[in-house]
Amino acid sequence: MSTVAITQHETIERGIAEALDHLSLDRLIRGKLVAVKPNETWASADDTTGVTQPDTLRAVLRYIKEYSPRQLIVTGGAGAAETEEVFRIAGLRDVVEQEQVIFVDHNRPPFTSVQLNYGVDTEVRGPQRSVMVHSRVLEYETLIAVNQLKLHETATVTLALKNIAMSFPAADYYGHPRSQQRHRQHFFEDMHSFIAAMAKRFPIHLAITVGHPAMIGTGPLGGPCGGDGSDHCVDGRTCRGRRGRQIIGVYGAGRTAPVGSGSPGTRRNRSGANTIPRADPTSSD
Repeated sequence: MSTVAITQHETIERGIAEALDHLSLDRLIRGKLVAVKPNETWASADDTTGVTQPDTLRAVLRYIKEYSPRQLIVTGGAGAAETEEVFRIAGLRDVVEQEQVIFVDHNRPPFTSVQLNYGVDTEVRGPQRSVMVHSRVLEYETLIAVNQLKLHETATVTLALKNIAMSFPAADYYGHPRSQQRHRQHFFEDMHSFIAAMAKRFPIHLAITVGHPAMIGTGPLGGPCGGDGSDHCVDGRTCRGRRGRQIIGVYGAGRTAPVGSGSPGTRRNRSGANTIPRADPTSSD
């Protein structure tokens, strides 16, 4: 049975530590090759609300180090931009260097094809029977997903499962964004089944979901954000009906709620500049 801890604190470092103190992590981390996967889909100098914040990543890495992993990796694979550029803009690259951990861009080669298992449910189409991933991800012994709490116009919410499932498929193989179809893929045709199959193939050992900030509408990019803590929660049951989805800012696949004037392919960020690309459902986590 899984253990769940929920905390809220003025500083994210304290909040994360207090939550993780409730968990038994020694067997997951000590002596293991541990990979930490933040949100890193897209960022600009004007807007980094869609990705993991530097203080969040630093707090997680420092806590994990206390358990003496054999090797500690930060693994990233942006879907809507180049991973290293997102890390640089968002300040995540500085954290990786300061904490002296290994960085792996799992969008890059070498690639390995991995089979996916969808089970025997006749209602599950699962057209994506295999996925091309960076070979190094197969070596991770403990996978830690560090997730921004965001509404998502296609998947309803971004949590741990989507953070991994829509980032591990190598964008250097499929395209930036993956909808470019440099090599054909079917992620979006049965998206939730694909996410489930990826979770089965790449199990997450620890999920840390952070509302710092929480994107409370029209995510996963450019949506309004609330608060600076972990006090914003979304009950998935409210999203089942169309009206419920609209109330919390989810407007259906391929559409977004208006958040300012601008061309149909852009969103207006908080500074007023039309610089935030419309989310590609096959690439954004």
